[in-house]
Amino acid sequence: MNYKIEGAIRRNRTTFIICAILWVFLTIVFVSPLSLSIYQANAEGHFNGTIFFQKIAANIMNPFGSLGDLFATGAIGNFMSIWMVFTIFYLIFFFIGFVRTAPKNEFSDIEHGSSDWSKHGEQYEILNKNKGIILAENNYLPVDKRGNVNVLVVGRFRFR
Repeated sequence: MNYKIEGAIRRNRTTFIICAILWVFLTIVFVSPLSLSIYQANAEGHFNGTIFFQKIAANIMNPFGSLGDLFATGAIGNFMSIWMVFTIFYLIFFFIGFVRTAPKNEFSDIEHGSSDWSKHGEQYEILNKNKGIILAENNYLPVDKRGNVNVLVVGRFRFR
């Protein structure tokens, strides 16, 4: 299970930063104008849809002004509740995307035919890293080895 978390983190390093920047951007451009418009539409004690649609257009056009108006009008409580709901939905979608990018098995990112299956040079007990019959990058089957040096090639050769 640990390889899934490590693989997903390795694949999504830049995505984490992009998602954090997008979250801040959407908070400023979408959540603050929406919460201020809802607060202004509820000023009379009940929700007025016409005021909401008039104010939302003006507030989206000036997101930093609406962010300042949140503090000036005292609508921070309304902003915090809408912001928490938005953040929870954002984290749910982020977590779903994170889980979907996790590797399916332990060997999903390992190139076939590479020596990534071995650790700390243990392949060089059998193979040579300098000369011989090429098996993979930096892995050669030595020709001067005693015993069986037969090679089975699986795949195809492409000639041009």
